[in-house]
Amino acid sequence: MVNFTLVATFYVNPVTGNDNNAGSRLVPYKTITRALKACKTAMIVQLAPGVYSTASGEIFPLLIPKEVTVVGNEATKGQDIIIFGSGEYESESFGVQNITLRLLDNAAVRGVTVTNCSLKGTGIWIESTASPTLANNTFTRCGREGVFVSGNAKPVIVDNVFMENGASGLVMARHSQGEILRNIVQQNAIGIAISDFAAPLVANNQLSENQIAIAVSRQARPVLRHNLIEKNSQTGLLVNGNAIPDLGSTQQPAGNIFRNNQGCDIQNATPYQLVAAGNQLHSANVKGLVELDAIPKADSHLVRFSTGFVDGNDHWARVFVEALLGQALISMFAENRFLPQAPVTRAQYAALVVAAFNPTPKFSVSEFIDVPKEFWAYNAIQKAAEGGFVSGKRDCSFCPQQKVQRLQVIVSLVNGLALPKASTDILLYFKDCNHIPHHARTAVATATAQRIIVNYPDPQKLEPWREATRSEVVAMVYQALAAIGRSPRINSPYIVSPFANSSE
Repeated sequence: MVNFTLVATFYVNPVTGNDNNAGSRLVPYKTITRALKACKTAMIVQLAPGVYSTASGEIFPLLIPKEVTVVGNEATKGQDIIIFGSGEYESESFGVQNITLRLLDNAAVRGVTVTNCSLKGTGIWIESTASPTLANNTFTRCGREGVFVSGNAKPVIVDNVFMENGASGLVMARHSQGEILRNIVQQNAIGIAISDFAAPLVANNQLSENQIAIAVSRQARPVLRHNLIEKNSQTGLLVNGNAIPDLGSTQQPAGNIFRNNQGCDIQNATPYQLVAAGNQLHSANVKGLVELDAIPKADSHLVRFSTGFVDGNDHWARVFVEALLGQALISMFAENRFLPQAPVTRAQYAALVVAAFNPTPKFSVSEFIDVPKEFWAYNAIQKAAEGGFVSGKRDCSFCPQQKVQRLQVIVSLVNGLALPKASTDILLYFKDCNHIPHHARTAVATATAQRIIVNYPDPQKLEPWREATRSEVVAMVYQALAAIGRSPRINSPYIVSPFANSSE
């Protein structure tokens, strides 16, 4: 099974807590501010219901440190867990801002409500940080926008509600990318504003009752897929400047649905012709230069595509990615924008191995204390654990948002598939074989003998402790499928194939 280090959790309760307490479940802190000061990398701050504000002792803005997760109640999208306040932050590209929270690398906020009533207030500010996550939150009644993303940040913004914010629900600016998936965006002046050189994937969102659902400007290049854009009072999609959103092609229909927007469905205010293929809309509700092609039937938003990802035409792992896409095994990664260098969370990894191997139960596993039944990967995590691919920690937690390392993927595949053991002599092939811990040496040797390990750019460099990228995880899962005869072998110079192949 995959082994992970224990992750500490601090508990906060604005009603019964005291900042002189130890921050445990029984004696919680009173403020998030105090908990964050005590946090180190890869910790969890668990919030009890209540209002977290200046009146309760909070000092804004709150800075969520690297790899720290603030958790409320994801099932209710933070209905009774309200973070309310504002403080000054000096942005590297936008000057002084009034914000509630700022996230650093791989930090996460899950299951809270964020409100910043300042005239130009922003709920959460994300700027040039690696892979932060916002999931199952509510951003409402912020003076300007619920979330602002800038720099070269690549956040995952999934399953949130953006409602009644003064200017925008969500802003993507500068060179930001990332994924905006399955959010509900309602009653904002602009639902999602995408500007500068931003190029996020915007997929499977519901945008309704805004003035403008999506506004794209300057040099922005977002990819729009399978969004429902309806009942907006002015425009469904407004395109300005030199922006060119990807609205599909004949080969790759976009599957967006535009309906009942009062002004128009699409307004192209640029001098360039846009191509919009495979969307459901009325040509009479389109303004400007827009080429409509292959308008599908009403159920077109259910169409999924099995090959091709726009950010990896020449990527080393393309052959592995398209092989699994062709088998519909990696639908948890958004179509057409794979983000091959992004890390993989424990929840994502569990979902992938369950989809790929459909493991039979080998162990009796208790429910994990930090994976509620409402969590999107609950069933996959339980099944992966019962099948021997993953395991929890001593405190019965799973830490679904923690990133997996390359070594953990390798050991997981060998243990989950119960592959025959190989001699550890084979490990001399690796230049960094001394970095392989004793407990994992047989598993790594077995994976090497089975040609499961894929190392880019140097096949002889294992880098066991580095976080695995999406492309590396997909490549090794595919190789594991090939090792057990469920997929044909693929030729790649990055598959580890040492001259020795012996068994213990």
